[in-house]
Amino acid sequence: MSSTAGITVLGATGSIGVNTLDVIERNRDRYRVVALTANRDAERLFEQCLAHQPRYAVLADTDAAEDLRLRLRDSAPDIEVLGGAEALVRVAGLDEVDCVMAAIVGAAGLLPTLEAARTGKRVLLANKEALVMSGELFMQQVRSGGAVLLPVDSEHNAIFQCLPHGYVPGTGQPDGVGQILLTASGGPFRTLAPEQLSGITPAQACAHPNWEMGRKISVDSATMMNKGLEVIEACRLFALPGDRVQVMVHPQSVVHSMVQYRDGSVLAQLGNPDMRTPIAHSLAWPERIDAGVDALDMFRVGRLDFEQPDEQRFPCLRLAREALQAGGTASAILNAANEVAVQAFLDESLVFTAIADVIEATLAQVTSRDADSFDVILEDDARARAVATGLVAAKAGRRMYS
Repeated sequence: MSSTAGITVLGATGSIGVNTLDVIERNRDRYRVVALTANRDAERLFEQCLAHQPRYAVLADTDAAEDLRLRLRDSAPDIEVLGGAEALVRVAGLDEVDCVMAAIVGAAGLLPTLEAARTGKRVLLANKEALVMSGELFMQQVRSGGAVLLPVDSEHNAIFQCLPHGYVPGTGQPDGVGQILLTASGGPFRTLAPEQLSGITPAQACAHPNWEMGRKISVDSATMMNKGLEVIEACRLFALPGDRVQVMVHPQSVVHSMVQYRDGSVLAQLGNPDMRTPIAHSLAWPERIDAGVDALDMFRVGRLDFEQPDEQRFPCLRLAREALQAGGTASAILNAANEVAVQAFLDESLVFTAIADVIEATLAQVTSRDADSFDVILEDDARARAVATGLVAAKAGRRMYS
């Protein structure tokens, strides 16, 4: 048996995947890359394959997979190239894989992440949608498969670091916790006049002041839907009700989250806004390894500010809490509508402020059901996408003829 841990990186070409490979590169004596996956970016995956020499390379897009296969035929013939959604699931559950970085954005990451849980891997969860969509069913899969679930989102990883020693997500409520204080940067439009929001462009929405993220997550941060999804994720990771998860806007993005205990203590995890810190923590837990991140200079930071979120400016945060309270498949419906609306905004067929309108209308039109099976969850995900797509088309038509 190899002394190094075998890693599959789901979503290797995205920002989390790239940062994961950077941490692995710094710790080659501990980790080896077994599989790298992407959606359709064959060019970047080709470069990563040459650098990390995985046993498998997977592209969800079969045409892109064929392109990569041809590229690697001479330069790295030992790498097996696979294509299609089924291949993503396969490399998440390989016997030689010890750890799976689940970093596929959106609902597309649900099934391979479930496979990693089912086969008892250490699951590094950067794809919050898996928990948002399937909630307790996903946690049941983690427990029955004997998996270890560790959060990679900077906020949830910070919470995990502040919880009692030995606590692991999925094992019930942590002892002595009063509430979780989930920090949010407020995104690029925290202080922008509300009447200016309708004219926001995708480039502006993706220009996050503190973090380097993918386009979809950047838009979610700008609408604060990202924080709404994180509230749902926190409740499911740490078995707490929604009224014990408070969102606090913290524009410096230095305090990544806090835990308030019943005795009055508040523990916080601080650090520079660099995703390599939570990635390295999750990879090595309970040990610590080099992440390549500069030490935090508190004198340079100078001050730490905290504000209450404005749910009139950011209605997506309210919609997420309403979906959490409704239960059942409501959070899957919320997530699906958001993915459709955000993509329409990025494609410039929907204005920024209409993202929340599409989500709210979809939640009103698609009736939530008990989330008692993955089939039901996926069915309601599909229903919500169809409704949201129709709403986007209707809004685009009104813009065209107005």
